[in-house]
Parts: sequence; C-alpha cells; structure tokens
Amino acid sequence: MWGATDRLQGHKRPGYAAAGWMRVVADLAQWIEGARPRTLPAAFAPVAAGSGAAAFIGSFRLGAALLALLVALALQVGVNYANDYSDGIRGTDSDRVGPLRLVGSGVAAPAAVRRAAVAALLVAAAAGAILSALTSWWLLLVGGAALIAAWAYTGTARPYGYRGLGELFVFVFFGLVAVCGTTYLQAGRITGISVLAGVGVGALACAILVANNLRDTSTDRAAGKRTLAVRLGDTRTRWLYVSLHLLALLVLAAVATQTVLVLLALLAAPLQIRSCQAVLARVRGAALIPVLRDTGLAELLWGAGLALGLWLA
Repeated sequence: MWGATDRLQGHKRPGYAAAGWMRVVADLAQWIEGARPRTLPAAFAPVAAGSGAAAFIGSFRLGAALLALLVALALQVGVNYANDYSDGIRGTDSDRVGPLRLVGSGVAAPAAVRRAAVAALLVAAAAGAILSALTSWWLLLVGGAALIAAWAYTGTARPYGYRGLGELFVFVFFGLVAVCGTTYLQAGRITGISVLAGVGVGALACAILVANNLRDTSTDRAAGKRTLAVRLGDTRTRWLYVSLHLLALLVLAAVATQTVLVLLALLAAPLQIRSCQAVLARVRGAALIPVLRDTGLAELLWGAGLALGLWLA
C-alpha cells in the first residue's frame, strides 16, 4: 500500500500499471474511500426533502422513506463505483487530484470494481421493485431509467458524462425524480412543495458535481473528457457553481411563503458562503477538495433543515 499523499496527488506507483497486474483486493478503507462518501449527501438530501413534503400534508410513511433512502444510497454508490471502473479502464484517472480511484490508482482490479458497481445497482433495483410493488408498478419504468442513467454516465461507448450532460442528469434524477418520487411513494401524489424542493436539492447536487469537475478540469481536458466545466471554461464554471447555490436560496424563499419554518435550511448558509467564496477566489486542484466537502454537507443540511421545517409545520 502506498501513502495518503500519493493518493491525494493522484499518482500511481511507478511501473505499477505498466507491469500489467493490479492488486486484486483493496482493503476496506480503500473500498469506502472509492465509494466517495462525500457525495452521499446527494442521496440523503432528496429523500429527507421528499419525506418532509409528504409530512407537510400528513402522509409521512417511515417504511417507504427508508426504502427510498436505500434506493438512493445504492444508486449513488453504484454510480461512483461505475464511474471509477469506466474512467479507470479508459485511463482518465491515471493522474488525478482528489479521492482515491480504485482502478486508476491500481489498488483494485477493474473486474472487482465493476462487480461492486453492479452489486450496488442490484440492491437499488431490488429495493425499488419492492417500493413499486407496494405502490405503483409503473414506477419500475422510472427505476429502470435511473439505473440506465447511472451506468451510462461513463459506462457506454458514448458516455453522457463525457459530453457535458452530467449536471442535467444529476438535476433530474438526484433532484426532481428523487424528491418527487419520495413524496409520491408516501402521499400518492406530487405536490408543489415537492417540486420546488426537487429543484433546490437538484441545484445543490449539481453544485457537488460542478465542484468535482472544476477540480479535475485540466486532467479531464487532457483525457478528452468534455465535462460541462471543460466546455464552459474556468470562469463561467465558477459562476455556475455560485448560481446553483443562489437557485437553492430562491427555492427556499418560495417554500417559505407556505411556512417560515423551512428557513431552518439556512443552517447550510455558512457552508454555502464559505464554499462560494473559495470558488470565486479561484482556488484550484487540491484546494477545491474542502469545497467539495462543504458542498455535500450544505446539501445535507439544506435538505434536512427543509424537511424538519415542513414536518414541524
């Protein structure tokens, strides 16, 4: 095993990949790091917000909320492992700044990471099938679309993540679909508040991806990965990041017209301000890792604060 400093800078051990073999089994800590836990708020926040919207109309169901959370978490982990696998075999992760890439760094065989991705996505599919059986079978179509989107992000011959469409799919599936779907599973209908909450959560989930891609702009460009950050360029990407936070604030103001208790979501504001300041200060590379962390925590606090406010109301 090589050191944390090497992993942070994205370097491989000299001759490791060139020698033609990889260590087959990573240790548990490396598998956890490869799952990218800093992105998991993108799974918690929409379920919290959607459950809050259901509670607001007196329809909260704990069992459905927990199953929806399992689907969201499994999808997020599955996407992360699938991205690790696909980028790794393409060589996109050969020189990265940020969290450990299992395949790109050589600590796990590609086949093992692919199996981990498939296993996580199968868990999401199983939990989703149970939810569909308990509510409406047509939800299987939504779940199927989510699974396809999870794999196609980087796992097809023409991955949409390489064409600057990652943020759009994140907004749809980890924002609107996740929040409104959670509300529908519990209340049997989609409400205006759930749609607004989906926009806010989706904006912050996109901000996580924008921060991630801003950090990797130079290596993505060199590898031919045309993310939205690569397409927009440095300055416009930074303003996009700030605009997504402002959109979440506008959504909160709109929901507050129904109950001011949702302003509990402003608990996320200090993290949002700090991360926006750092981005506008034009920090780069490893200096963006704290921004990614703060953005994830901000989304979690925003979704939880909104949910608590709606539940109390």
